[in-house]
Parts: sequence; structure tokens; C-alpha cells
Amino acid sequence: MRRALDALYAASAGLAALSLFTIFLVMMAQVVLREMNQQFPGADDLSAYLCVATTFFALGATFKRGELIRVGMVLDRLRPGARRVMELLVLGLAATLMAYVTYWTAQDVAFSWEIEELAQGTVPFPLWIPKLSMPLGSGILLIAILDEFVAVLRGLIPSYVRAAEERAAAGDFSAEV
Repeated sequence: MRRALDALYAASAGLAALSLFTIFLVMMAQVVLREMNQQFPGADDLSAYLCVATTFFALGATFKRGELIRVGMVLDRLRPGARRVMELLVLGLAATLMAYVTYWTAQDVAFSWEIEELAQGTVPFPLWIPKLSMPLGSGILLIAILDEFVAVLRGLIPSYVRAAEERAAAGDFSAEV
């Protein structure tokens, strides 16, 4: 199970990287075409959709690496037992919130598909396609949160805490800023 979950987080991060690279390609194509007095129809819309995909697909892997914004001022000062309880409470709250986000973004995708909603820009993209990254990415984040919830229930240190501690031990405070 651990391998499958890690593969899911890595695949999601790979999709985020691919989306980001595609934004680069679209922008470079715009530059080249502009020099030839040509246009790239729908490039702005496509870049915006890819930006959303990059963000949502990166959530799960970023969370697992402890690189999402996290305020530990209170948790870091608690004793281990109290910290574990608070960690479970916060992870439970985060899971509830992400389940809500995942459900409603999935509903939005289904509705866009049902009514055959098209983008209003120069290229009429079917909007359910770019919207699909939102429930997929938030669903992967939900899985990552539940993964950490189970780990804390089992008495383990969350991977995001371990990752932050390892970075701090190596003198890397870049994710803490």
C-alpha cells in the first residue's frame, strides 16, 4: 500500500511538473509566433488552465514533503501526547475540508460536462477538461491527509514533520520562510 500511495504522490507531482513545463512551451510558442506576426489562439486561457492544474496536482506531494504552509507555533510546544491529539484533530479538520472541496469541485466538473460548457475565449475549450484537475488534485491531497492521519493514529511521526526536521538538521530553512 505504501508503494502505491508514494507512486500516486509522485505521479501527481509529475503531472504538476508537466503542466508547468507546458506553460513554458505555450509561452515560448507565443514569443516565436509573435516574432512572425502570428498569434497562438487560446494561449492565455490554456496557460491559466495549466496554472490551476500545476497548483492542484502539486498539493499532495507538497503536503507529504512538509512544504505547504503550516503553522506549528502551538503544536511544536506541546508534549508528545497532547501534540498527537492536536495533530489528529487538525488532520481530521483538514480531511473534512478537503473532502468538501473535492466533492464540490467534482460536482462542478460533472455539471460542466453535462451542460457541455465551453470556454468563452478565442478557443472554445470544453471546460470540464481543465476543471478536472481540481477534484483530482484535491482528492490526492485528501488521500495524503488521510495517510498522515492513519500514521499519527499508529503513533508515527507525520512525514511532513520528519521532512521539516531533516531539512532543519541539514541547515535548509528555505521551506520555513
